[in-house]
Amino acid sequence: MKLKMMYSFLNSDLAMIEKTLEETVMADSSVLRESSLHLLQAGGKRIRPIFVLLAGQFGDYNIDVIKKAAVALELIHMASLVHDDVIDDADLRRGQPTIKAKWDNKIAMYTGDYIFARSLEVMSDIKKAEAHKVLANTIVEVCIGELQQIKDKYRYEQNIRDYFRRIKRKTALLISASSLVGAIASDVEEKYQKKLYRFGYYVGMSYQIIDDVLDFVATEEELGKPAGGDLLQGNITLPVLYAMEQKEVQKAVKTVHEDMDKKDLEKIIMLIKNSDAIDRSLKVSDLYLAKALKELEGLPNNRSKKALTNIAKYLGKRKY
Repeated sequence: MKLKMMYSFLNSDLAMIEKTLEETVMADSSVLRESSLHLLQAGGKRIRPIFVLLAGQFGDYNIDVIKKAAVALELIHMASLVHDDVIDDADLRRGQPTIKAKWDNKIAMYTGDYIFARSLEVMSDIKKAEAHKVLANTIVEVCIGELQQIKDKYRYEQNIRDYFRRIKRKTALLISASSLVGAIASDVEEKYQKKLYRFGYYVGMSYQIIDDVLDFVATEEELGKPAGGDLLQGNITLPVLYAMEQKEVQKAVKTVHEDMDKKDLEKIIMLIKNSDAIDRSLKVSDLYLAKALKELEGLPNNRSKKALTNIAKYLGKRKY
């Protein structure tokens, strides 16, 4: 089953959110407007808005209220992508030039800041103090995660705990916040809010590990960016950490630098692929996925629960 079919009952609401996203980033400044639209129109799975809406289905669902939360969470995600591309000096995202590549680093940073600010402005329409607290804490953690990612570049002595802490801030917390804010906005029972939050967290961890595996096993066409790009940029992911347990691979990985020859990088990618690192990483992703599905067991049976189950399984098993 295709991903979009799993939540097709939300199509009209998601179309409304897409329209609101476009309206929200329409800045008076032509440069900010064009750069923001460039990112928005590059597409994306819109996982965060989907989780907001699906979590809201367990309570008093009102699209006019919950769409604000969905838009705010997607804008935070978008802003973090713009900043990530500057940090990683990335030229491609989803097969399109990044903002920093099409304009420059300064425009990219201002665009990211602008989108962040717009997310807060949208969220101000939700009269739920707890939702604002969750959102503020999430933004703080995302920013800390971006700084830590800079510090961890080419830091080969880092351990697996460092990696988990980093992807928690990079991906998992924003997905868990999406589930929680959606639940809060719809007055979902507190015991279900906690389950939805943990579900989002575990899905986010599984999702990011799969992303990091795909960086080595998917093609450039499938990824929309060069294969092995994370390693080239100095991001030491779980497959790399596992592969580096072999001294031969560790020695090779430590030669990686931004300007290295593509053929030399491809040799290192093959070393990682030929080790047991990919299988071990996938098993860890599966453990997080199992934890996520376990959290759903205690939720009321409805079409949203079924959709969340199918989406989690899809994200945890996707090929690109």
